[in-house]
Parts: sequence; structure tokens; C-alpha cells
Amino acid sequence: MKKFGFVLLILSCMPLLAACGSGSAEKTNKIKIGASPTPHAEILEHIKPELKEKGIDLEIVKFDDYVLPNKALENGDIDANYFSTVPYFNLQKKENGYKFSNVGAIHLEPMGIYSRKIKKVNEIPNGAKVIVSNVPSEWGRVLNVFVKNNLIKIKADIAIDKATFDDITENPKNLVFEHSVDPTLLTSAYENNEGDLVAINSNFAYEKGLNPVKDSLMIEQNDSPYVNIVATRTEDKSSKEIKIIVEALHEPKIQKWIEKKWGGSIVPVNN
Repeated sequence: MKKFGFVLLILSCMPLLAACGSGSAEKTNKIKIGASPTPHAEILEHIKPELKEKGIDLEIVKFDDYVLPNKALENGDIDANYFSTVPYFNLQKKENGYKFSNVGAIHLEPMGIYSRKIKKVNEIPNGAKVIVSNVPSEWGRVLNVFVKNNLIKIKADIAIDKATFDDITENPKNLVFEHSVDPTLLTSAYENNEGDLVAINSNFAYEKGLNPVKDSLMIEQNDSPYVNIVATRTEDKSSKEIKIIVEALHEPKIQKWIEKKWGGSIVPVNN
């Protein structure tokens, strides 16, 4: 009976031991990243299987605005975010005292200028109303599109990501820039014909079925400093898991997939 009892004890422990062994072999680290739904969250979803194989369980938290992803990162609700451009990131750090670090530039979403009324740049009328977001860090990139299309000139000594509408030196068509609209409402302004021209961030444009390359009247060039980045709290910038995620986003096969999926209107970068 003693031998029989000992055998039962061993048998009863075997499932537990097997479960423990299995758990350690499949151990993953959960990382939560905040992202705009398009294209950021879609890109992250695409690399999830690869990250799983490398021991990272990626949880994607979607945000529809530009304020909450940084608040969530500061509060520790997420481990990183992937949504902002470098100028916006720097502005938010300065204004809010965030202790964040840029851990990798991933892609550029060229800003598009859209119109339901005007089909060619040379048809833009005198006094045309241009609707722009109320985010100051976006103003320079919008102005640069108009500069590149010879519609305005700005001060020669001003960095494009620092330029504001007060820096316009020549405006022969007397364009009127209205910059009081929340970025999330720009597509509505376009659909409702609220202006002659509307500057729309590509992520919001995609959500409404607009393709920046095909549907915009004018588009930002690829040498823009407004690349989208992954950001973390500075204390986590050397995190092994974050480094693996950024490396995955920089892989040539992922960058080719991005170019193909969005028809070249999202431009991958690798720095």
C-alpha cells in the first residue's frame, strides 16, 4: 500500500510539472503600445505573430486623438506609443514636461491638401480659404506644401517645422489660412465643403477612404522632417522588448509590405 500511495503521489504531480515546464518554454512579455488606428495599429497587427515568436505578447491600444496617447504613456497605462511626428513629439515634451524618448522613426505619412471644388493647383482662386488643424506643430508642414507649389513664401531663416502663419512673407493669391479645427474634424470639414482647401493628416484621410497620392490636390514631399516615431518613457528607452519591436518595424520585408499595402503613399524610414 505504501508503494501504491507513492506511485499515486508521483502521478498526481506529473501534470503540474509538465504545466510548469510548458509555461516556462512559452513565457512571453506583454507590451502595450498606444497607436492611431490607421496605419499605425494595422502595421503593429502585422508584426504581432513575429513578435510572439520572439517572446513578446503585443497588446495594441487604439487612440483616435493626439492627446490621450501621451497621457496614457505618462500614466503608465501603456509602455510605448506609435502615432506622433517628431515635431509634435518635441512640442508635447516641451509643453507638458514629459520625460519621453524617441526610440525609432518608422514612416512618413505625407500631408495632403484636398479640395472638392478645385481640380488643379493653377485653378486655386484669389482669397481661397484653407482649413488647417489647430496643432501648431503641423503648421510648418502645411506651409511647406504651399511653398513647394509656389503659392506662398516664408521667412528664409525659419526652420520649416517651426514656421507659423505669421512667417508668410508673400501670399499673391491672398490665401486665408483658418487654423482652429481639431485634426479629427478635418475630414468632416472636407466632406461638408467648409473650405476651398483642407489640409488632412494621412491617418485621418485613410479612415475616410482618401488616398493622399491619388486624391490630394497637393502632397508633402518625402524629404519632410515629419516622420512618425515610436516613443517610450525615457526610463524604458533601453528596454529589450521595445528594441525588438522597433527592429521588427525596420525589417525590409515589413517596409516592403507597408509600401505595397498603402500604394506608396506611406513611406517607410529606417533610422
